Order: sequence, then C-alpha cells, then structure tokens
Amino acid sequence: MESLTVGQAATATGWSPRMLRYLERAGLVVPARTDSGYRQYGLLELNQLRSLAELRSRFGVGIDELAFTLRLQRDPALQAAVETWLAGAQLSALDWEQRKHERLLAA
Repeated sequence: MESLTVGQAATATGWSPRMLRYLERAGLVVPARTDSGYRQYGLLELNQLRSLAELRSRFGVGIDELAFTLRLQRDPALQAAVETWLAGAQLSALDWEQRKHERLLAA
C-alpha cells in the first residue's frame, strides 16, 4: 500500500485533517514524515485511526483520556503519583484521619 497524505488519510478514515494533527501532537497516532516534512500515513496508522474511532464509539472514551493513559504508560513518576492518589481515594474518612495522626506523631 502506498502512503497517504494527511488529507487522503482523513478521507479514508473519517477524521478531519485537523484532528489527525491533534492526534499526532497527543502522541496517539504518529505518522512517518518525508524528508520535506510531509506526513505519510501507512497501513499501521490507518488501522490505528480506525481502532481509535472504535474505542471512542464503543466505550465512550475521549481523546484526552487516551492521551492521558498513554502519558501514564510513558511516565513512571506520574503513574506512581496517580496510583498513590487512587489508593488514598479508596480509604474511608476514618483511615485518612488515622494516617494524618500517624504522620503528625512521626514528625
């Protein structure tokens, strides 16, 4: 398969050229570039775009959520911070108070 320009890829997948550029900036679909900087969408990128559309419609997932998920995978410090927050969010108010007192006593 020959590679497609951003406009051709948009037509083939139902995304707008502007959205394809946004998806690239978010790191979700990153096409190859020619020596002169033009985007080249191949079969891999077209399949990614189609499956991305399927994810959005099937699960109601937003682009921002997918971009954040990708960022979590790439940034271990962010992932650890989010996991810590999620663990804390599951604690009861009493647990929070107990931990607060423990921290105060340890200081």
